[in-house]
Amino acid sequence: MKKLTVQLIDIALILLMNIFFLHLSVPIAIISSLIIYLGIYSFRVYDTQTMKSYTESLIKTTVGTLISFILILILYFFLSKYFNRYFFLYNLLFTIIIFPILHKIEYKIYEKTMPVKNYLVIGRKEEIGHIMQEISEKTLNKIQFTQYINPNPTTLEEIIKQNGQTTSRIIHGIVITDPELEKTVKPQLQHYKKEGMDIEYLPNMAEKYLNRIPIEVAQKFKEYYEVIFNNVKEYPSKRFIDILISSIALAILSPVILILSIIILIEDGKPVVYKQQRIGLNEEKFTMHKFRSMKNKTNQNEVKFATDEQDRILKIGKIIRPIRLDEILQFYDILIGKMSFVGPRPEQIQLVEEYNELIPFYWARHKLKPGLTGWAQIMYKYSASLEETKMKLSYDLYYIKNRDIFLDLNIIIKTIEAVFWRRGAV
Repeated sequence: MKKLTVQLIDIALILLMNIFFLHLSVPIAIISSLIIYLGIYSFRVYDTQTMKSYTESLIKTTVGTLISFILILILYFFLSKYFNRYFFLYNLLFTIIIFPILHKIEYKIYEKTMPVKNYLVIGRKEEIGHIMQEISEKTLNKIQFTQYINPNPTTLEEIIKQNGQTTSRIIHGIVITDPELEKTVKPQLQHYKKEGMDIEYLPNMAEKYLNRIPIEVAQKFKEYYEVIFNNVKEYPSKRFIDILISSIALAILSPVILILSIIILIEDGKPVVYKQQRIGLNEEKFTMHKFRSMKNKTNQNEVKFATDEQDRILKIGKIIRPIRLDEILQFYDILIGKMSFVGPRPEQIQLVEEYNELIPFYWARHKLKPGLTGWAQIMYKYSASLEETKMKLSYDLYYIKNRDIFLDLNIIIKTIEAVFWRRGAV
């Protein structure tokens, strides 16, 4: 689905409505329309699964539009004479009536009109079949992998010659999932590519459709990924952005920080701040700060009857933990340069030592500063097992390889939705 086209249509519709129906000036209409779009976008309205469900699309469009109004109110406060008094009501009605229906129609058109592409897979199904199946599901089965082969030049040529004899098995392209197997038929692949056949590599396909780098893929293409991850460098403007965001956040949140400090002090005494050693950039240790949200272990009378972690959570902790207010002190860690606003979450020392031994490429997540939020946090849940940690790492690896200011902005926007719906591990 051409999601960019759908998004541009939505922006254009909001803009036209504000200019021609509400008679806003063009600059005000452009700014307010973009803010409304960002609010909607932050709640994943353009995800395929959301567009598929009218109800989910309606809910997320409504909430996203209302959230965008908070930012627009700042403009409205200073420029109220340039706004139509019905601006908020009409824009809300427009987005929640038009967009869910439009997106459902666009999804149906995509589902019916997009052709199915069949790919021949050079690789072993028992090794990467589950990844190929995941890619098929993500593309609504518009990409299918019809045959897996451990090739030699003769068998490959025979399969390609049969291509087209049965319309349901037409081969539109070849996917290389094993570099070692590719070597045996490389001249033939180059020939087919010149003839116009689509030759794909699994890393590109996995990153494009899954938005992650599965550990199995990283291991298969080890040399390729080792070169990339060993040459990781932050883009130059990121430190400036971190300083700007953390400074503004600490200034705005300073009353909240003071109030939470007093409440924790009254409820459970000192310390108010919980400090813990974590692993940061280049596997160097640093002290991470957060508000203490659990009862002090030194107060034995308070915790001796606690049967599990939930029993030890402070009353204020039950409020601040779900909405991540306990982590706002990490803006200080960002300001002093130990963390970044976006990046892999910092992990405990003993876990890093364990995972470095058990999980290939776990070392790569320490090539960047750890972040307050990150791609893995908004795309996946908390990891409670080794397999879930591997899955989470696959999203971190994707971020490390593809990071830029636009992906960071995408993560920041989607963090709003993740916190609001308590999804992922933000």
